[in-house]
Parts: sequence; C-alpha cells; structure tokens
Amino acid sequence: MESLPMWQFEDSLFAPSRERGPGDAGAGLPCGAKHCEPRWFSSEEEAGDGSGGLTACKFRADWAYRQRDFEKALCEYSDCLLLLPPGNIAMRRDVQEGQARCLCRLGRHGEALDIAEKMRNGATNTDHLTTVLNLQLAIYQGLENAEKKITCLQQLLCLHPFNAWYWQLLAEAYMSLLQSLSPLVIPEKNLNRSEEVSVSDRSFKTPTGTEIDLQPHGSDGQKEGPWGNLAMETKTENAETCSSSQAVRESLCALEEPGRTDERNGVALELWEQNMSKKVEIKACASFIRARLLLQLTELQQSSFALENNRKSQKEINDKVAQLGFNEESLLLMTKAVGQDIIPEKLKEEFQGEVKCIGPSALSSLLTASATEFEMKWFGNLQDDLCQFDRQFCSDTYLPPLVA
Repeated sequence: MESLPMWQFEDSLFAPSRERGPGDAGAGLPCGAKHCEPRWFSSEEEAGDGSGGLTACKFRADWAYRQRDFEKALCEYSDCLLLLPPGNIAMRRDVQEGQARCLCRLGRHGEALDIAEKMRNGATNTDHLTTVLNLQLAIYQGLENAEKKITCLQQLLCLHPFNAWYWQLLAEAYMSLLQSLSPLVIPEKNLNRSEEVSVSDRSFKTPTGTEIDLQPHGSDGQKEGPWGNLAMETKTENAETCSSSQAVRESLCALEEPGRTDERNGVALELWEQNMSKKVEIKACASFIRARLLLQLTELQQSSFALENNRKSQKEINDKVAQLGFNEESLLLMTKAVGQDIIPEKLKEEFQGEVKCIGPSALSSLLTASATEFEMKWFGNLQDDLCQFDRQFCSDTYLPPLVA
C-alpha cells in the first residue's frame, strides 16, 4: 500500500525573521506614505487650495466643533465649502451638515433648516435621506417643536421600521406633546344666540371674527401634524357617539342662559382635551412597547457596553409604560398589534440591507405621505380594540344635551 504524499514546505518559511535596525523604521511603509503629527491640520504648512489644504480645513472644522467652538467651526466649514470641487458630493454633504449643526448650536435654526432642505432635495439614496432627517430632528429638538420632531421620526421609521431607538424617541416625543397640552380657556365674550357659529376640528369661529382654538399652535402654523391627526380622527369617529366638535356646537347653540356660557364651554373643551390626551397616551405606550420588543430581540446578539445600554433602555421604557397606567389586557393587546411583524429575518434585513440609490421623487415616495397615514398604519386599530376592554379608551366622550 502506497504511503500518502506528504506536504512539503520551503525551508525559508521556518527561518528566523530578520531583525530591523534603527535605520529601517520606515522600511515597511508604503511608498509615499505620510507621517502625521498630532493636530497636523493646525499648522500653516497644511493651508492651501490643493487636496491637502481641503482636508486640513475639514479637519480643523471638525476639531473646532468637537471643542464646542461653533463660530470657528462654522467659518472653517464655510471656507472648506468654497474649496470643494463640484464633483465631490460626499464631502460637500458632510460639510453642509456640519454648517447646519453649527447654526443650530448658535440658535440660527432658520438658516440650519434651509441647508437641511437643500440637502434633502439633493438626496439620491436612503442613507442621504436618513442623514437629513436626523439633522432636521436635531434642529427641531433645539426649537422644542414636538410636532415636527414626531413628523421627522415617523419618516425615519418609514425607512427603518425595525430601529428600536427611533421608536423610543417617537414615544418620548409623544410624551412631550402630551405635556405641552395646556388647559384651554375660552375668551370672556358672550355670543348672541342669533349668531351662526362655524365649528371645525381645530377651532370655532363666529362671523364677527372671534376665533377660539381647540388646540395648541404649532411653531409654523401648519395643519399637518399630530394635533391635526387627532382632529381628523375625531372627525371620522363612529356616528353613534357625539364627536367633540359636535359637542362644542351643542354647548354653544343650546345655551338658554348666557351667564353660564363660560362654564359650559369650559366643560366641553375640557372633555375634548381629555380625549385627545388619551389618544396621545395610547400612541406613546404602543411606541414604547415596540421599542422594547425590538430591544429584547437584539439583546441576544449584543455584549459589553451595547448590551448594557440595551438593558438600561428597557428599564427606562418599563418605568414609563408603568407611569402611563394601562392595565395588563390593554398592554397585551398593544404588544400584539405592534409586534406582529417582528421576526429575526426582518431585523437582519434592517441591519444588513442595501442602500437604495434612486431619484429624489422616488425617494420621497418611500416616506409616508402624511403623519395621518403613518398613525393609521401603526395605531389605527388600537383604539377600537381597546374599547372592548374599557370605555375610557373610546374615541369621544358623549356630552348629554345641555339644559338651561
């Protein structure tokens, strides 16, 4: 029987390695490699109009931003933008984002939003759009505009529906919106019984020009947003229940004693406010629960500081869900509603998915057309289902006819 052939190796593989002398320190460096000293970009030698000067300018801007010298960083980013060639789109977008973040830190939010809008119009892939939405989110955070923050997060979740951190941020934004709901006050002005009162979901107005708002104003007065969504939900509720807007009309038109106007209108608007608050609480709780489900699923694949942050976030979510005060049946129903699509295969697609490179118009179609459609997709059936457990979750509170 023939013996198996033996593998043969060159003797040089087992020879001791040659020791390098003091003069051979750079022998292993690639040809043309440059040794950079700490903060090399700060020296005057690196200044210039070439690629080296452009890179040094960008590094100086980033360093100034890290040092929280936002005025200097803004100047450096602006200088860098002037040096950039038209074809360097990647660095141009990076520099523009730096400009916008500096402007935001300096309180110049309008200018920051203008830059963000230009970046959004020039986006050609989903990574571009994600970056712009995160930038806009940071700007609206500085403005403390809860409605716009919610819109940005909803659009981010249209792109990344399995991102636990975005869902947690959305839930916290709903909580901020809930806290901003202030008591509604009716102006001390009696209405004549003969006046025709026009009532909408956002306000009611008399022909004499008196307008009474039923909700807090957004920063820019746009109708689109969470409060507009809540009003739309109120408008389309079941005909068997008296809608909030109809209740306001009844409270105004059925008055027999003008002296009791303020009291009765206050009751109607207070009930409307409580109804809207309950809807926001449901959306906040459902968002927290989805975030927790996603964190629990990814926990098995994490370790070290990532696992620590995960568990810390889960604990925070548990505390906030408990504060909302929903019963176990309602929590189980929410868990089923927002977790039915959560499977490991889809999470893998979320973290390993390819970047979609498409045109701006097609990119816009990836986002939900409006906040109303997003909330109908994720929260639309929750309220009806919760009504089966407890009447407190029904969409509107019935107001009995007012008797003089």
